[in-house]
Amino acid sequence: MTPRLPGVWVHLRCPLEVTVSRCWDSGRGRLRQGSPPAARSSVFGFAGSDTMAATVRRQRPRRLACWALMTVLLADLLALSDTLAVMSVDLGSESMKVAIVKPGVPMEIVLNKESRRKTPVTVTLKENERFFGDSAASMAIKNPKATLRYFQHLLGKQENNPHVALYKARFPEHELGFDPQRQTVYFQISPQLQFSPEEVLSMLLNYSRSLAEDFAEQPIKDAVITVPAFFNQAERRAVLQAARMAGLKVLQLINDNTATALSYGVFRRKDINSTAQNIMFYDMGSGSTVCTIVTYQTVKTKDAGMQPQLQIRGVGFDRTLGGLEMELRLREHLAGLFNEQRKGQRAKDVRENPRAMAKLLREANRLKTVLSANADHVAQIEGLMDDVDFKAKVTRAEFEELCADLFERVPGPVQQALQSAEMKLDEIEQVILVGGATRVPKVQEVLLKAVGKEELGKNINADEAAAMGAVYQAAALSKAFKVKPFVVRDAVIYPILVEFTREVEEETGVRSLKHNKRVLFSRMGPYPQRKVITFNRYSHDFNFHINYGDLGFLGPEDLRVFGSQNLTTVKLKGVGESFKKYPDYESKGIKAHFNLDESGVLSLDRVESVFETLVEDSPEEESTLTKLGNTISSLFGGGSTPDTKENGTDTVQEEEEGPVEGSKDEPGEQAELKEEAEAPAEDTSSPPPPEAKGAAAPEGEKATEKDGGDKPEAQKPSEKGEAGSEGAPPAPEEEKKQKPARKQRMVEEIGVELVILDLPDLPEDQLARSAQKLQDLTLRDLQKQEREKAANSLEAFIFETQDKLYQPEYQEVSTEEQREDISGKLSATSTWLEDEGFGATTAMLKEKLAELRKLCHGLFFRVEERKKWPERLSALDNLLNHSSMFLKGARLIPEMDQIFTEVEMTTLEKIINETWAWKNATVAEQAKLSATEKPVLLSKDIEAKMAALDREVQYLLNKAKFAKPRPRPRDKNGTRAEAPLNASASDQSEKVIPPPGQTEDTKPIPEPEKETAGPEAADSEPLELGGPAAESEQKEHPEQPTGQKGTLKNDEL
Repeated sequence: MTPRLPGVWVHLRCPLEVTVSRCWDSGRGRLRQGSPPAARSSVFGFAGSDTMAATVRRQRPRRLACWALMTVLLADLLALSDTLAVMSVDLGSESMKVAIVKPGVPMEIVLNKESRRKTPVTVTLKENERFFGDSAASMAIKNPKATLRYFQHLLGKQENNPHVALYKARFPEHELGFDPQRQTVYFQISPQLQFSPEEVLSMLLNYSRSLAEDFAEQPIKDAVITVPAFFNQAERRAVLQAARMAGLKVLQLINDNTATALSYGVFRRKDINSTAQNIMFYDMGSGSTVCTIVTYQTVKTKDAGMQPQLQIRGVGFDRTLGGLEMELRLREHLAGLFNEQRKGQRAKDVRENPRAMAKLLREANRLKTVLSANADHVAQIEGLMDDVDFKAKVTRAEFEELCADLFERVPGPVQQALQSAEMKLDEIEQVILVGGATRVPKVQEVLLKAVGKEELGKNINADEAAAMGAVYQAAALSKAFKVKPFVVRDAVIYPILVEFTREVEEETGVRSLKHNKRVLFSRMGPYPQRKVITFNRYSHDFNFHINYGDLGFLGPEDLRVFGSQNLTTVKLKGVGESFKKYPDYESKGIKAHFNLDESGVLSLDRVESVFETLVEDSPEEESTLTKLGNTISSLFGGGSTPDTKENGTDTVQEEEEGPVEGSKDEPGEQAELKEEAEAPAEDTSSPPPPEAKGAAAPEGEKATEKDGGDKPEAQKPSEKGEAGSEGAPPAPEEEKKQKPARKQRMVEEIGVELVILDLPDLPEDQLARSAQKLQDLTLRDLQKQEREKAANSLEAFIFETQDKLYQPEYQEVSTEEQREDISGKLSATSTWLEDEGFGATTAMLKEKLAELRKLCHGLFFRVEERKKWPERLSALDNLLNHSSMFLKGARLIPEMDQIFTEVEMTTLEKIINETWAWKNATVAEQAKLSATEKPVLLSKDIEAKMAALDREVQYLLNKAKFAKPRPRPRDKNGTRAEAPLNASASDQSEKVIPPPGQTEDTKPIPEPEKETAGPEAADSEPLELGGPAAESEQKEHPEQPTGQKGTLKNDEL
């Protein structure tokens, strides 16, 4: 069926090969006939000739193909638009903020179900239901054991980590189990219910996505999640696994300090210039404190020209300094006061009651907030324990005394950040506060004294800055949006190095083992970036280790919390086989390709064994297809090295390598380290690498070459010449015959076995089971919500209908027996809902509701129809009156100017008369019926009559809109019937009528010169018509003789 599109003209071919025109407009769906052929030709722009019909037949397949292609593209576009939105989750210790970007909604904070902009990071897990956010926070007092908070502190931690013991001390109501496989802990809610921290975080991420989808009104899969800057590799992988369980596609794990700095820079883009600006962000949240030094300036990028850039220069942190520790100390103080009040009553210690401690923690949180603005406040809790109320006055001085040692730790992150950035306080232009705990006055006082500034910056939203920066990065990484570029250069907090052992020969016949360390990613180095390390002295299978570098900047306690400093042991298999496969080739070493991605997660992409030899390549042996392939490759690939195929070999160009950073080994015994030339093209956040001579290489590679001093042995003059000649124009034909031997590189993939040392990842089968378990819980929650919705709908329908039965408009259209029958059914259903409704299924509740609606349908229908009658009948009367006036006006048009056919006007008149007759007859019939009977005057029938009448009128109006005036008929002498009344003086020029027997020239006739009357004057004299124009012209020429009458232009209407 042809789609109905307003105002679209569709050309169809009927079986008799007659061109027919159809116009589909709003509310019109039938073929209009009766229009004159000339009018149809003028409107549609074609004539019904055989040639045109043949042309249309030839073009039909082409048009159908075009329409099919447009339909597919439109469907793809609509499908893509349904999933355009992206989200960010600012995952804090106490609360989280969710932001989205979708078409038409740029960077908006998502409101939760309680219409709040931030949601507590709290999950309540019971046997048959789950609660999140504010609902879970309210359950913390009723069921503290099943309510989980601050569980992020356990991510990536093994059972012997000090933070696990600290969590047990802070929240003794939670029972933590031990996982012997991964050496981690999990929450034991009940004997049948247990969840790991990753699973709990996955539930929360899934909940945050549901909030974002409800707000965006479309599904969302892509997300950017914030994590603390001090998260190590194990903690970051744990967050990624939790997101994978939730079915989220993580575009990036962005450090929360980086997201805050990005938000600050995006909204102050105009203030950033080529002069470097150093800004310090001091972020004290609920669980930790991070101090960051950021440098803003504009840099020249390869693709977008001058663009703003932020670079993380220094980072300092304290994992346990935050608002939670202050609240816990206030809770302990309040618990002591309550115990003193009940000292002589032989009462139990309030610390042994989990519910009472949960109440005290909530009151401590409120008290901390109030004391930030007041000097004192009264803490009061009704029925704290054993129905005993608690009331005590706490001053700000007491609070500051309780947290005196915490305030002394405030300057610590500032000093760490300055040391890592190698900067002084004088170079910092501004210190900006971020995080909720910075609102405590004592924190601001100590920090202001530590930084030595006049004031602290508070010109940023301390709660939402990280979420806004993260969602901007999500939009930049998404392919659905185009944002203004903002270069982000994050910094590596923990250095990573490679360690390996090799046999060396110290004396003749004496061999010993030598341990080597090579820095892979240095501290405060930028990421994302790729590195390649080359092992030159291995011809057999060997192992090497990836560990953290020097962590001397961490204190003893931080090192214990950090966990294992060994990351991975890499076991290579197949090195010896690769040497046997290419015995005649020269080995260029074993190359390991490392990638520190945008999320700060290290991965080993591949390990290759590279061989090289010299081969003679004569131009005559190259086939035409090979030349064509090389030409196409150079056009599209830019002469870059092709990717190595898996488990195969390929010919690649020799890569330039820099010497090892800080290496003092003899030549040939060192592992060569370089940055990989190919940077991820899709990474819009990292700065593009500067151009080097001959090839593009990251600027880190330049720095490595500069620091290394001497050039490696692999870089020989012949290779330099070869590399430099790549970009040169092709040599003449006579020079090609003397082409020297070229180098051929063979690459063999090496098998890799990884042994994770810091924290084993969840196995794939366990990860799948966890994801399935969470999906089952989500499905159960949805079914529960659907049942609750059905029960609420049934209960609401009963109450509303019982109330309507006593309203006059419902009593008017129903009898007493009908109302009693409905009331009895409603009462019986209400009783059933109270007695058996708790065990009823969703289907039973929906069935009960359907029965009641069917019973009350007639009553509701009669009331609704009576409400619609006045408006519908009034609209019908107005339409009939206007249509009649239009028809009268159309019939008054002179026949010469008539654009409507008699068939069209007769059709309209017939519809008007039929509609009047139907309306009068139906209204009269309805007046004879009782109000309790089914009405015969229906609103839908009135609307149908109005639509039919309106369709006819609209058709005639559209025809009049596009109609062209008809040409005027000429008289026997070739003149038109009458002159226009409003003709201008310039239009009244003379026009000579040709003699009989001659045709009038189609070209404009020039005005003849005035001559005296002659014998031929009577024959050529034009016809004179009387009228205002003729009289005025005669008055303008009174001196003209009567024999020479002025000629008048009388050929226009």
